[in-house]
Amino acid sequence: METTDRVFERLVLDHQNRIFALGLALTGNRHDAEDVAQDTFVRAYRALATYPPERIRDLKQKAWLHRIAVNVVRNRVRGVRPRLVELNGSEPDHASGPEEDVLRKAEIDELAARVACLPARYREAVVLRHVQELSYAEVADALGQPVGTVKANVHRGLKLLRGENHGDRDD
Repeated sequence: METTDRVFERLVLDHQNRIFALGLALTGNRHDAEDVAQDTFVRAYRALATYPPERIRDLKQKAWLHRIAVNVVRNRVRGVRPRLVELNGSEPDHASGPEEDVLRKAEIDELAARVACLPARYREAVVLRHVQELSYAEVADALGQPVGTVKANVHRGLKLLRGENHGDRDD
């Protein structure tokens, strides 16, 4: 049987980039994202140290870590609106020309700003589903919500991003 330290080391190696990206998308800056990732893995390590081997073996690691990270973000930013969200692909694409890079970055920045303005329940669902590319079941596990609620929140969040909020209650 693997030790907790070995399981944890593999967990960090397998998921650190994804958890950092999630923190970045939800908080809007790299420093906070680093703190979120660190807090997430510290909490994960402490939890793993208390789990029996069979629970560790059966753990859905990706959804479990995303749930911890979302909770860390919620605890850190309670009542604070993120300034800007950097989405995957926000770095310039060096294969294209400078004009395309500027236009693409402007589009990404505009979308990121709109995502940052979404209510938290929609922002979290949209980012986990479409930026982190988790399945609806994994998003539901990560957020501790039923799959139907996640689907509805993703749908409503995307409608808001497209400017289609025709009378929906989205506060």
